[in-house]
Amino acid sequence: MKTYSGAPYAVATHSALQRRLLRNASFPARAPQQDALHMTPVPMVPEVHLFLAEDSVLLWARLEAEAGTPLPAPYWATAWPGGQALARYVLDNPEIVAGRRVLDLASGSGLVAIAAAQAGAAEVTAADTDAYAIAAIQANANANGEQIATVVEDLTGGDGSDFEVILAGDCLYNADVAALMLPFIGRAMNRGATVLLGDPGRGYAPPGLLRTLTTYQEAVLGAQEDGQRNETSVLTPVAVALTS
Repeated sequence: MKTYSGAPYAVATHSALQRRLLRNASFPARAPQQDALHMTPVPMVPEVHLFLAEDSVLLWARLEAEAGTPLPAPYWATAWPGGQALARYVLDNPEIVAGRRVLDLASGSGLVAIAAAQAGAAEVTAADTDAYAIAAIQANANANGEQIATVVEDLTGGDGSDFEVILAGDCLYNADVAALMLPFIGRAMNRGATVLLGDPGRGYAPPGLLRTLTTYQEAVLGAQEDGQRNETSVLTPVAVALTS
């Protein structure tokens, strides 16, 4: 684990976006700052350290003020429960990804991608539509000593190309997202990819089409809206009916 005395760190190798992202971040932490990031081990996956928000709403407000324009919510600054469960499962079952080409879809912080790399994946690509997420993924991968390729693109219109394993934590976040993700998952499954999802039971996983591989009780959850959830599951598709 590298140590950072302050931010921005590694100025020569990181973009202006990353430097803005990491401003006031440090490891070990200096004084707590609610609108800043701090590096911390992930509760369910202490093998991975991430730059996470003290308060994601205050961080969002600061980033928008600095950018001078509205920005997407910083979902990348929270360790979401589905991602934590999926990363834990991958590390506990490394044969799923070892030696294989892996895509982490809607990667956010890059937690699942980093876990796949640690588990021995031959190649890991993290995809997200938010440029700030890409900056966070690159920073977090660097902090954990892993090589992660990144793509700023919505890939749900395809079938995952030639990736052998597709991982997606908290990808069934709401009805609109599920409507995009479920057909993609079906297409990827039909071409032979291994597909694993992390889901804390938000209600958008269709019964009979996804099989539960494991459920983690008393999962440490990463956002106030998940405060009433005490378990999260790892799922895999079982039915071609997912395909559109």
